Amino acid sequence: VMVWLRRCTHYLFIVVVAVNSTLLTINAGDYIFYTDWAWTSFTVFSISQTLMLVVGACYYLTFTGVPGTATYYALIMTVYTWVAKGAWFALGYPYDFIVTPVWLPSAMLLDLAYWATKRNKHSLILFGGVLVGMSLPLFNMVNLITVADPLETAFKYPRPTLPPYMTPTEPQVGKFYNSPVALGAGAGAVLSVTMAALGVKLNTWTYRWMA
Repeated sequence: VMVWLRRCTHYLFIVVVAVNSTLLTINAGDYIFYTDWAWTSFTVFSISQTLMLVVGACYYLTFTGVPGTATYYALIMTVYTWVAKGAWFALGYPYDFIVTPVWLPSAMLLDLAYWATKRNKHSLILFGGVLVGMSLPLFNMVNLITVADPLETAFKYPRPTLPPYMTPTEPQVGKFYNSPVALGAGAGAVLSVTMAALGVKLNTWTYRWMA
């Protein structure tokens, strides 16, 4: 009974973390709406995506102990996001601002770090965390580049929650120095190590709770 209880608890955690990861990253394409603060928003959303991906993927990866699981976890997040964006599309929003699976390549690097170091958790945290933190802002920019005319989209689909004084007037480039990718990668590389450690630690705590 305890084996099944522990196993079900793990699966419950995975679903909860994956769903919350998706909810927190679902608006990761919203920097196209904040025209005045596009790069600032891009940087913040890149970091948030990095952290949510790495904590869930490390938890799932160390739970199974099988390299490749992080990529599978990222696939779950991607599918959840596609479904959620489909609901947005039904409400009249554009569907094309985050259909690119930006998490998959970063998760592959996480798997690679785990596999290459022969499933060493400390190497996973350090190397994997840094790799995800540095790579995701880059892939996120690729995602932004593939968007069909972000500026036109931003004005065509204004955020109904924006008060008048926050309505974008014209784009401003250069917030957060001139490289949102570099800043996101730098901050992400540091912060994601901590979140990778948390993801691995959650695995240990779960076993202790269920013991």
